[in-house]
Amino acid sequence: MTTRLLPLALIALTAAPLPMPLGVAMAAPSLAQAETPDAPHSERPAHRPDEVAPDVRGLSGPYLAGRLAAIQNDFSTAARYYLQALAHDDSDAFLQDSALVALIAAGEMERATALAGTMSDQGRATELARLVQRAELAHAGRWDALIESIDTAPSPEDDAGTPGGGMLIDGMMRAWALLGAGKAGESLTAFKKLAELRGAAPMVNYHLALAKARVGDFEGAELLLADPATGAHILGIIARAQVLSQLERNKDALAMLEATPGLTEEPYLVALRDRMARGETLPFDSLRGPADGMAQVFLTFASVLATNDDPDPLALIHARLAEYLAPQLGEARLLAAQLLQDFGQFDLAEHEFEALRQLGDMRPVAELTRIDALARAERLPDAEKAALALTDAHPELAQGWIALGDMLRQQDKFSEAVPAYDKALNLIADGNAEARWFPLYARGIALERSGQFAKAEADFRAALAIRPDSAQVLNYLGYSLVDRNEKLDEALGLIQRAVELRPDDGYILDSLAWAYFRLNRYPEAVAPMERAVAAMASDSLVNDHMGDIYWMVGRKREAEIQWHRALSLKPETEEEAHRIRTKLERGLDAVLEEEKANGGKLPPPPEPEQEPAKVD
Repeated sequence: MTTRLLPLALIALTAAPLPMPLGVAMAAPSLAQAETPDAPHSERPAHRPDEVAPDVRGLSGPYLAGRLAAIQNDFSTAARYYLQALAHDDSDAFLQDSALVALIAAGEMERATALAGTMSDQGRATELARLVQRAELAHAGRWDALIESIDTAPSPEDDAGTPGGGMLIDGMMRAWALLGAGKAGESLTAFKKLAELRGAAPMVNYHLALAKARVGDFEGAELLLADPATGAHILGIIARAQVLSQLERNKDALAMLEATPGLTEEPYLVALRDRMARGETLPFDSLRGPADGMAQVFLTFASVLATNDDPDPLALIHARLAEYLAPQLGEARLLAAQLLQDFGQFDLAEHEFEALRQLGDMRPVAELTRIDALARAERLPDAEKAALALTDAHPELAQGWIALGDMLRQQDKFSEAVPAYDKALNLIADGNAEARWFPLYARGIALERSGQFAKAEADFRAALAIRPDSAQVLNYLGYSLVDRNEKLDEALGLIQRAVELRPDDGYILDSLAWAYFRLNRYPEAVAPMERAVAAMASDSLVNDHMGDIYWMVGRKREAEIQWHRALSLKPETEEEAHRIRTKLERGLDAVLEEEKANGGKLPPPPEPEQEPAKVD
C-alpha cells in the first residue's frame, strides 16, 4: 500500500517531550469534555435545536441549551445559545470563554475576535482570548503591537499554573512578529534559541528554514529542510522543492520529489515536478509573509494535538486560527475538515471541503476524506457523486475507484460496483499484493451479491492468498459456500479458522453454527449460535437461525420464541419475513418440505383476493 505523506511537524516530535503547547492547560472549557469527559463520542446523540429545553428566555435557558449543544459538539448551536446568554450577563468569564471556544470551533472568527476584544477591555482576557487577539494583530499586520502583547502577557505559570505551557508557541509567534517588524536578524536568532528547547528542534527548524528562505538565505533553508526530521512532510517538501529550484538545483529537486512516497496522490507535487522537468525555476511562494508563518505555527500545534485517539477541541481551535491567518493554506482547511467530521459535524466539514475546491485544491486525500465523511453521515448519494467527481478528475487514482465501488456497494448497487473495482485493480500492479487485497475482497462481495459466485469465489481465494489469516474473508467465503450447500467440509474449516482468529465475533459464530446446521450436526450448532445471539441480540437473521437450530434439537417452544423475536426485529426482506411467518404457522419441517418440492424456494404467499367493485 502506498505510504502517505506525514502531516506537518509530526515526523520527529517523539524524540523527547515538548514544552506543553498552549491550550493543554488552558482555563477554557473544551466542548467535548466540559460535562462528560468519559462519554465516548459515538454514543452522543445528534443534537437538534428543537431537542433543547424549550425555555430559552433569560440567562439559564440559553446557557443550559448551549452547554447541551457543546457536550454534543454542535458548535454552531452552542455558539448561538452562549451568545444569547451573554446578552443577559456578559460578566461571567467562564461563559465568555465557553462562547469563544464554540465560535472558533464553528469558524465564526469575526465574532470570536470581537468577543476576545470585549473580554480584554473588561480585564478578563483568558489565555484563549489573548491567543485570538494575537492572531487578529497578525492578521492586521500590527507586528510591534503583537510583540508587545506577548512580552507583557502574564507568564504561563501565573496564568494556568503550568510552567512553560505557552513558551514554545509564544516564542514562535514572537519570532515571526519580529520578521514582520523588519527585524530579520532578531527573528532568526529567536528561532535558533527556541530550537535549543528539549525536543523542539524539528518543529522550530522548519519555521527557521521558512524564515531564512523568506529573507533570501536559500542555502541555509536547504540545509535545514534536507533533514527528514524537519522537512519530510508535504509543506516541507513543497518548500524544499522551491528552495532547490531557486538555487538552480532543479535536478536535485526532481530526484527528491520522485523519491517522495505517495507522490502521484498529490497533484500539487506532480505539478511542481512537471514544471521543473520543463526547465522552469519555481518561485518561493510557500510563505507570502510573516502572517503565513504564524498560520503554520498554529497548524503545527493543531497537527500535534490531532494525534490524540479522541478528537481534541484544542486541535480544531489551532486549525481554525491557522486558516483565519492564511485562508489559502489547504493543509489547515483539510485538518479542520477532518477534525470536524471526527466530531460528527459533517455540514461544517463539507464547508471546508468546498473551500478547498474553490481554491483549486481538489486533492485526492481531501476528497477521499470527504467521501468517507459523507458516507458516515449516511449521505450515500452525495458520497457517490463525490466519488464520481474524483474518478473523473483523477482517473489514474486507484483509491478513487475503490471509494466509488464502496459507495455503490453500500447502496446495494452491486452490479455497478464491480466495474469500479475492476478499474482499481487494473491500476494496481500485480506485484503490489497488499494494495490489491481490499479491492479483491470488496469486488468478491459485489460479485457474490450480484449472482456471479464463480467469479466471487476466485476473488475471495485471491484475497486469501495475500492474507491467509483474514478472518473476514475466511468467514465470507465459508458462509457463502455454506449458504449454497457447496463444499461444506471446506467451508466449515474456513469458518473454524475465522473463529480462532475472532472468537467473540457474532457474525462469525453465526456462520459456524450455520455450517454445523447444514451438515446436520445440530447439537454442535447450539453453543456457537447461542453465543452469536448473545453478541447480536437485535439481529433478525441471527435470531431466526437460533430458532431453526432449536427446532432441530427438539426445543420447539424456544424455537417459536426466537422466530417471534426475529420477526419483531424486521427482517431485511419480505421473503425472509414470509418464511418466518410460515415456520410459525406450520413448523420448520413443513417449510423445508415445501422448499424441497419447489426447487429450494418457499412458494410466495397467495395474493389477497380483491373485493369486487360495487356497482351503484
